[in-house]
Amino acid sequence: MKVYSVKRRFGKNVTIVEGVQEGGKELAKKLKTKLAAGGTLKEGKIEIQGEHVAKIKKILLESGFTEDQIEVG
Repeated sequence: MKVYSVKRRFGKNVTIVEGVQEGGKELAKKLKTKLAAGGTLKEGKIEIQGEHVAKIKKILLESGFTEDQIEVG
């Protein structure tokens, strides 16, 4: 699973969680709730509005993912 941030139109930052397997919809909902941010699930990628790379990594670790499964870029 890869977590990274990109800059989109009008200077807006978006954090992307790539490589999501089954359960992506529930994970996206959990991330959006914990981060108080909007987001979506598109083509197997979770897109969260804003710069949240470190926070998402922490939430994923709490959700049972291991350090080896999460790649921050």
